Amino acid sequence: MKVRLILGDQLNENHPWFSKVQEEVVYVQMEMRQETDYAPHHIQKLIAFFGAMRSFEKNIKSKGHQTHYIKLDAAENTQNLTSNLNNLLAYYNATHFSYQSPDEFRLSRQLKTFCSTLSLPTEEVDSFHYMASREELFEYFTGKKQYVLEFFYRNMRKKFNLLMVGNQPEGGQWNFDKSNRKKWKGTPEIPSVYQPNTKLLKGLETLFAKSGVQTIGSFDPDFFLYPLNRAEGLKQLDYFCEHLLIHFGDYQDAMHTEQLNLFHSRISFALNTKMVSPLEVVEYVISYYRKHNHTIALSQVEGFVRQIVGWREYMRGIYWTQMPTYKQKNALNNLNTLPKFYWTAQTKMNCLHHSIKNSLEHAYAHHIQRLMVLGNFALLAQTHPDEIDAWFLGIYADAVEWVQLPNTRGMSQWADGGVVATKPYVSAASYINKMGNYCEHCSYDKNKRTGEKACPFNSLYWNFLDDKKAYFKNNNRMAMMLRLLEKIPREELRQIKSRAYEIIEQPDAF
Repeated sequence: MKVRLILGDQLNENHPWFSKVQEEVVYVQMEMRQETDYAPHHIQKLIAFFGAMRSFEKNIKSKGHQTHYIKLDAAENTQNLTSNLNNLLAYYNATHFSYQSPDEFRLSRQLKTFCSTLSLPTEEVDSFHYMASREELFEYFTGKKQYVLEFFYRNMRKKFNLLMVGNQPEGGQWNFDKSNRKKWKGTPEIPSVYQPNTKLLKGLETLFAKSGVQTIGSFDPDFFLYPLNRAEGLKQLDYFCEHLLIHFGDYQDAMHTEQLNLFHSRISFALNTKMVSPLEVVEYVISYYRKHNHTIALSQVEGFVRQIVGWREYMRGIYWTQMPTYKQKNALNNLNTLPKFYWTAQTKMNCLHHSIKNSLEHAYAHHIQRLMVLGNFALLAQTHPDEIDAWFLGIYADAVEWVQLPNTRGMSQWADGGVVATKPYVSAASYINKMGNYCEHCSYDKNKRTGEKACPFNSLYWNFLDDKKAYFKNNNRMAMMLRLLEKIPREELRQIKSRAYEIIEQPDAF
């Protein structure tokens, strides 16, 4: 018997493995404490992954494929990947073992080491999901002094002929980012979010509790927003095109206290579990735009394509060409602990309260909340990147390390020293106010940087620039802000830094 392993984020029904039924092949899947316990995870993240894995097994089994699914509480479950595999290989008297390339360095190393101990033939195959193969990524990223997202994005657009007219971008420009920065002020109306069928979720919350799995956040089965199979993922994509795409680009960076989803697709979980592929997603969106180009502007579509074809694939390139040392980078030597309010949402800072509350309740926040509120504060408070990495990885249902790590440690925390971003993504209250309504009902004054009512982001921002100015003295993109820092009167800067260190030392008091 040939044993083939399917990991929890490899739920691709269109993989060549499943093109025909083979009686001599058994597909194995496992729910393991190894995967629930290596970081504290949101309850909805675990429910979404386990529910999707169970749905996948049910679907391929219904098509005639032989499966072996080990549930979390199964007597045969050793809770470890390689020991489970050893038992399965013996049970089936296996003649061959194969697996799809893992997307996490940790699992890739574990499986390579495991295969080196086996006497039977083994094979690692492609997951047939991404738009750029790992070989292409190494070829593109190796040897470059600086990685530039825009060039990578253009290459991908050309390669797959996406929004192209010959060799030129449709609309005469590659990037409509300047059109994607509107603040949502109550109109246009935002449709309800797509909600998938949750029947397969029954019993999972109880399973984790009985098994002693430690989780964070909460779970409401009547408001669960993650698709559990390919069919639901495609319905979610269709819903996005029909109801949300028309305003996606305009408001993709907007934030609002009363709106969790705005015009976002929420397709990332389906993508990161491989239920749907990036190419089919962007081609579907572009096709919908072609049919409705009198009502949907190009800027709405390009903004969406850029997030998937550019940013998502680019992050994967950063991850695989920089690991394993990337995970230890701390270029700014930040050492502080993450505030407790990241686990409770109990803070008077309105932007952080709402962004964390949404994250705890729904295992979701969109990219600007993650970058310019949650990541921004952590960096300004000079938090150790290990702590913010673990929080981001655990709290979001769509967080898998290959995409989370370069986004968090690289773009958000600048811990990689500029591999991903040429400058840190930090701001005072002005940006948060520009893109959302959080400041309108906050306990703090967005315009003040000293005094008890001053917004903590303001004092932390200028203190960060002053504390870290040696790191940025040769960074042209930071030059203007450092010149402004120099113009702050000495006594005012002393007051700013005094307040900043009060916040850093006791962040949970603010």
